Amino acid sequence: MNKIMLVCSAGMSTSMLVSRMLKAAKEENINVAIFAKPAAEADEILESEKITLVLLGPQVKFLENKYKDNYLKKGIKIAVINMQDYGMMDGKKVLKDAMLMIKGE
Repeated sequence: MNKIMLVCSAGMSTSMLVSRMLKAAKEENINVAIFAKPAAEADEILESEKITLVLLGPQVKFLENKYKDNYLKKGIKIAVINMQDYGMMDGKKVLKDAMLMIKGE
């Protein structure tokens, strides 16, 4: 099963997006685990769990290079959530983009 971790400043703003992504996954019959963590806890999770994709909230975009340097070589994909999709809390679109990234498209 693919695991998607969303990362933001405090883990709060992504919680609603996670809920909407999970709802979309259920509607689309996609078997995926999705959860949110604050940036302060993300490294610990990435070291201890098998994460497929890390989606960074726009407010922590500055962490993108750090995550790529540390985790791409471990096979973890990294991307920044589209700011408009994030602002609209468009869980369906973010999930669709995430699944395309996981498939390598």
